[in-house]
Amino acid sequence: MSFISILFALLLEQARPLAQINPVHNTIRIWVRWVMRNFDAGKPHHGWLAWALSVLVPALLVFVVHWLLVWTIGWIAAVVWNIAILYATLGFRQFSHHFTAIRDALHAGDEDQARQLLAQWMRIDASTLPRSEIVRHVIEHSILSAHRHVFGVFGWYTLLAAFGMGPAGAVLYRVSEYVTTFANRPAEPTGHPVSAAVTANASAAWAAIDWLPARSTALGFAFVGSFEEAVESWRKHAASYPNDNDGVVLAATAGALNVKLGPKEWDSAGQTPEPVHLRAVVGLVWRTVVMWMVFLALLSLARLIG
Repeated sequence: MSFISILFALLLEQARPLAQINPVHNTIRIWVRWVMRNFDAGKPHHGWLAWALSVLVPALLVFVVHWLLVWTIGWIAAVVWNIAILYATLGFRQFSHHFTAIRDALHAGDEDQARQLLAQWMRIDASTLPRSEIVRHVIEHSILSAHRHVFGVFGWYTLLAAFGMGPAGAVLYRVSEYVTTFANRPAEPTGHPVSAAVTANASAAWAAIDWLPARSTALGFAFVGSFEEAVESWRKHAASYPNDNDGVVLAATAGALNVKLGPKEWDSAGQTPEPVHLRAVVGLVWRTVVMWMVFLALLSLARLIG
């Protein structure tokens, strides 16, 4: 079921991508804000309660619907439900339009347009960035987006589906990532402020949830890229910055592509980022997708034969 569900979700997402503003994501935003407004009282245990309600309730709801469909209608309905949930949580087209627009602007020589698009995407001041820094930011943000929208969802969906929990893992991963982003963003003047307890607890929970997916993504990049350089860069970064999940992914990417990524204090080896590396990033990500899909297909085949 996992292989078929992921395959059809990816094909559907490529053929008809989910709109950036859509009812599913809006419902999650409304739910998280309601929980924070009503359960975030500032104490540490309130922080954990708010996080648990925000993340675990949607995952539990998806799990219950999955098994209700299995028991009442059958596995075909459950597969359709899995595809629908993966379609809402998994996919390149939820972020790739930013990457494509900036890449096209750089290839056309319009660096001012590229800076403007980068500032809109990352919500940073990019007005003074040189071309190499524009490319570096685009590579880093694209790789992390691919990890969070694709490979991390792959990992948690496959893991929990193997234990009969259906697509709950995909929802757990994506909603946990959203809650962390929501808790760490600057407070809106008219919005309910998020307490330090929720921010700390959400960040700690996300670090734990993303620990294994980050390393599986890094391993995938190493396999399809320059393996020795990727592993060496990964080990070097892990020794200096333990428990930095995003850093592990970026370090492996830097080694796999032989390009400098991260801030200067990382002292990563490789070439200065250039627009030509953007094509290499696309190739690296798609080769990793194919590798994991082949791996899932083989696991499914082995289960059928067994």
